[in-house]
This record gives sequence, structure tokens and C-alpha cells, in this order.
Amino acid sequence: MLKPIVAVIGRPNVGKSTFFNAIVGARISIVDDTPGVTRDRIYADTEWLGQELTFVDTGGIEPDNSDNILAAMRNQAEIAVDTADVIIFMCDLKTGLLPADYEIANMLRKSGKPVILVINKSDAPTNLPPEIYDFYQLGLGEFIPISASHRLGFTEVLDRVIAELPEQETTEQADQRIAVAIIGKPNVGKSSLINYLLQEERTIVSNQAGTTRDAIDVFFDHPTGAYRLIDTAGLRRKSRIKDKIEKYSNLRTEAAVKRSDVCLIMIDALDGITEQDTKVAGLAHNNGKATIFVINKWDLIDNKQEQMSEIMVDIKQRFNFMSYAPLIFVSAKTGQRIDKIFNLIVEVYQEANKRLSTTVINEVLAEAVAMNPPPQDKGRRLKILYSTQVAVGPPQFVFFVNNKDLLHFSYERYLENQFRLNFGFEGTPIIFIWRNRKRNEELTNLFRQKE
Repeated sequence: MLKPIVAVIGRPNVGKSTFFNAIVGARISIVDDTPGVTRDRIYADTEWLGQELTFVDTGGIEPDNSDNILAAMRNQAEIAVDTADVIIFMCDLKTGLLPADYEIANMLRKSGKPVILVINKSDAPTNLPPEIYDFYQLGLGEFIPISASHRLGFTEVLDRVIAELPEQETTEQADQRIAVAIIGKPNVGKSSLINYLLQEERTIVSNQAGTTRDAIDVFFDHPTGAYRLIDTAGLRRKSRIKDKIEKYSNLRTEAAVKRSDVCLIMIDALDGITEQDTKVAGLAHNNGKATIFVINKWDLIDNKQEQMSEIMVDIKQRFNFMSYAPLIFVSAKTGQRIDKIFNLIVEVYQEANKRLSTTVINEVLAEAVAMNPPPQDKGRRLKILYSTQVAVGPPQFVFFVNNKDLLHFSYERYLENQFRLNFGFEGTPIIFIWRNRKRNEELTNLFRQKE
């Protein structure tokens, strides 16, 4: 489910990370008086008045700074602005209004996004100094004085965030759609696939690699369901990323993967499997996304049977860490097998969001352990007490054991194979979390009572 994104933007050292940590209720971002401690975008979820939100902490923006690190921080902040639904622009009462604040305000106005101006370090909200009214000069309307360190003014900020969100109907419609990111190296036919589905030139198609620079969302209705298709720029090797625009494109593609439900990894049938294909696939796998391999340009292959066998063997070898992912051979140009992609998308999406009862999980677990007990290590054996599912998309299972240090990766792989054999989970990674049972049995009894 796609949650509204709230980006926290401002100069370095105005208190963004302190505010971010307080809002999400965890010390996620590093807080320090040194400007530029936060360099990348940091995401965390929270909730206010029943509305789930994703907050993004960003590095401070230093306009027109030639320092490489500061320039990269600015790039990250600009990407956060591009993807945000609401922007919180934070200024510092103690330093007062600075030229950089004007430049950031101008940048935010051009974004067309709702901007909430907050003045941090207003530690005495009932006795504000006259200088605070200087911030009206930014032309962003009413501001909210806050103190991130004392957690003052947060209620007013969150209420404004909720008020500035897009219409609820639009958000609900977006949430009901399956978000599908189409990823791959440059020039494998991602935009051609979108255009074939829409029967129009919605995205630019060219033989020149890198034509698509941004991640483009397209709403698409099909007999199998409603989809949000995300056409992305081709992912290049980092050593070949020479300009800032291409770096932007890669970052936005990575962001598109994070906000997707299913990833279509497009591979060029003429080129076969390349090293870059494995890196693209790893991006989807590491983010826990349901995945389908789409072998494109199949219309250009002459000896199809022989080539299909070679590609299937190559995929099995090169993507042994993603044996769960199905594959399909298509032509985005002619439309060959394109409709079948959607049946697969629905299937892997449902598998990724499958939820099992604790009773069924432990019945299969007990049978698996009986058939193949955990190996001994220096006379000690791992004892698996029980397991329960804690999340979906991807499915996640917690195993409570006597000593997780006794677990061997080969036995975890065995249990994963048993889970897939009994429960399916085609197209999605599954995550196992191992925890030592606490001395008290309170948690154990809680799970048993639920059953």
C-alpha cells in the first residue's frame, strides 16, 4: 500500500533529524551539531489520526555549493521533494532568516507541492521574539513555531500535514492498484511495453540508451485488475554514470522499486543475461519485492527452442538466489504473450501477500524437522520451538529457538524449500527471522492463545 510521503527539507543543522526522530518515535537519523551529518534520504513510517504516513529525512540543502558531498546531499533532497506529497520546510529561529532560506523557498514553490513552513528552536512558544516574523518574507504564508528538542508544536504540524494531503478518494484509488515497476538495463524495451499496453506513445522510445530519464507512473486498467505501471530509466553500472541527470535517474529508479508491489525485470533476449541484469535483479530481491523475469524481443530470435533452453539454464545459474521468480518470453513490439504477464503479476502479488495461520505453519514445521532434524554442533542441537508469520509483502516468519547461534545457513535453506513446497510463495522472497526464546513464556502463551 502506498503511503503519503512527507519530506523534511531545510538548510544543514536546523534540526531536521531531531524532528524526524521524534516524529517517527525512534533514533533513526544521526543527530549532531556538525552540518551535513545526514547525507542520504532516510525513510520511516508513522501514523497520525488514523492516517499512515512515510516521513523522509534529508541532508541539508546548500544552494550553489561546489563541494561534491554537499552537492550530492542537495540532489538527494531534490529527489525527496519530487516524490513527496507534502513538504515540511524547516528554518532556524536562532540563526534567523538567511539567504539560503530564500533560495530553498523559491525551489519549493516551483515544485507545486504543499509546503508547511516550520520555525524550529522556538523553545518559548508563548514568548516569541519579534525576529520570527521576518520569516513571512519567504512568501510561504503562515508558519508554525516548533521546538524539535522539546517536542513542542508537533500536533499543529501533523494536523497541517493531514489537511494538505491529496483528496482521500485519490489516495484510496492509488492504494487499490497493484504498483508494478518495470526495471532493467537501458534499451531493453521498458517504454515499448508501456506504449504497447496503452496503444499510444505515452513514453519516448528510442534505440539510444538512456532516453527515459525519470520514473513515470501510468494508471492502467486490465481485465485482471487495476495497475500503477512505473516506467523507469535503465539502470547503468555506477562506473558509467557520468552526469548528474543519469545519477538522478538511477536514484529515482531505486525509489520506484521501493514503492512498488511487483517488479518486472526486463532482459534483452538478443544480449542474453549480463552482469548488469544480475545487479538489477538484486535490487528487487534485496527490497523484498515480488518479481517476474520478462525476456523481451523474442520476435527477433530465430532458433527459439534452443535459445529458450539456454536462457532458462543461464537464469537458473546466474539468479540462483531468485529461484522463486517465474519467467516469460515476450515481444513488446508485437504484443506476443504480453497479456499473460498480468496473470503472473496477480499471482505473485497474491503469493507475496498470503497470510498463514500459526497452527498450519507449525504443523508443516514439525513435519520438516521430523524428516530432517537440525544438525548437531559440538554436541548441541538447535531446537525450533515454534514459528509465526509477522508480515506480508514479502512474507516474514519469526522462529523462536533455544539458541539461534546454532543455526546453519544450509538448514535455513532447507526450511525455506519446505515452506515453498507446502505453501507456494511463487514469485516472492520470504524472510526468516530467528529469535532466542525468552526465559518467561508470556510471548509463547500469547501466540498459542490466539490459535
